Amino acid sequence: MIPAPGNGWVRLSPRKLLLDPVKAVGQAVVPVVVALVGISQSDMRFWPLVFPLLVVAPLVLGALPWLTTHYRLTDSQIQVRSGILNRTTSTAPLDRVRSVDLEASLLHRILGLQKVQVGTGVDDDRITLDALAVADAHTLRTSLLGRRIIAEPPVVERPYATEAEDADPAAGTVPAHVPAAPAPAVPLATIDWSWLRFAPFSLSRLVLLVGGLGVLSQFADELPIWNEETATSVWQWLTQFALVVVVPTLAVGALVVWLVVSVAGYVLQWWGFRLVREHGSLHLTSGLLTTRSITVEETKVRGVEMTEPVLLRMVGGAELSTLATGVESGVAQVLPPCPRSVAVGVGEAVLDRRGPLSDPLVEHGTKAHRRAWFRQLRNALDVIVLLAVGWWWFDLTWWWLVALGAALLAAAAAVGEASYRHLGHALADDHLVAGSGTLARVRTALETDGIIGWVVSQSWWQRRIGLADLTATTAAGTERVVVRDVRLEVAVALADAATPGLLSDFVAREPA
Repeated sequence: MIPAPGNGWVRLSPRKLLLDPVKAVGQAVVPVVVALVGISQSDMRFWPLVFPLLVVAPLVLGALPWLTTHYRLTDSQIQVRSGILNRTTSTAPLDRVRSVDLEASLLHRILGLQKVQVGTGVDDDRITLDALAVADAHTLRTSLLGRRIIAEPPVVERPYATEAEDADPAAGTVPAHVPAAPAPAVPLATIDWSWLRFAPFSLSRLVLLVGGLGVLSQFADELPIWNEETATSVWQWLTQFALVVVVPTLAVGALVVWLVVSVAGYVLQWWGFRLVREHGSLHLTSGLLTTRSITVEETKVRGVEMTEPVLLRMVGGAELSTLATGVESGVAQVLPPCPRSVAVGVGEAVLDRRGPLSDPLVEHGTKAHRRAWFRQLRNALDVIVLLAVGWWWFDLTWWWLVALGAALLAAAAAVGEASYRHLGHALADDHLVAGSGTLARVRTALETDGIIGWVVSQSWWQRRIGLADLTATTAAGTERVVVRDVRLEVAVALADAATPGLLSDFVAREPA
């Protein structure tokens, strides 16, 4: 039985009746095409039965979520009820609401709808309302965040108020405890289209390109133009030209494709980007076809992480993410690839501290330097040994192996030097700062209040030279921040200074 709206229960937007059937047909289009192709090669008598099953069924199933989903907002909870056979009721206390994210795909935007996701900060599960009218979605978001703030209003102290003033509000005086007005939104960053120059140097779009090539390869064998005769003809046509012409042409073509993909992806994802601080939260909006509106409560933000991939670092760019507790994945990118100075400024504004992302770090010394080199050289030697076995097995010319081995060792030395230069640590007031990374340079700043424990680990090689890895465990981000290859006594002293008293039983005391 479908519950009728009442007692405050309301359905989602009626336009969801258009949204879900289109989504259902889109999800079913591949199996439907496969089924139709199979049926067309068999007896056609089943067509009158198959057509309703394959076309009408997705439309009916797509309409069911609107008929079975209701929600309401009470004085203390938001509740969502859905399902026919398996009835599900999801609730979230209003004082536990930590984020209200809005998202709209292209189809949502055409229909004037938005998807609302409410997070409580307890786990990754969220209450989702898939289709609300834009005005209703924004009203719900404002109401939920506003009620969260009202539940624990900030207090303005008036030490000069007398007991008579407090006791007699009619006397024209203001009570000693007055709720402070909500602070206006403070913009932290907006899109600057000069940042497009960083798009080709960020390899995040490369995954999409490789995925597209993988999908194409699955169907390439079935294309009528792809057969042995066609491949031979193409190869013969290419070999008519000099390789010095063919190779640069292919390289330029690949570069043009990459430029188009990377710039288009940047524009689609970060169009209209805006990061503001409001209602005690960080609020990010962006997107051209699919719009996103993400909210992260500042009390849940325990730190930031600035990443400089090798290509992006060559042109002075960086990316910035927040480390938060109780949100999906714990790491939220809050800036597109942008100038490093912008990432530093926004990161330190989020931390409300100057220095964690810009001040120099404490170096880890010559032993850590040698270890960084030897780690990369050992990896290169492992590869060279495997190549040597292959060379011997196939009886190839050995001078090619010598040249390749020399190149690998040189690359390993360069990578080892870079990984050491990225190492470092600092204790900036109430933030632990750790530098890491091999090719990409990563700097992580974590609030010491967010540290819930320490792990000091040593490999056999580290014990021989007196180094250790110091891991700060936390509920934020990836749940760990590692200071690598630091001297053991420095690691213990750093942990004790960051969280005084936590390691008091393990820190050696001077004799009285």
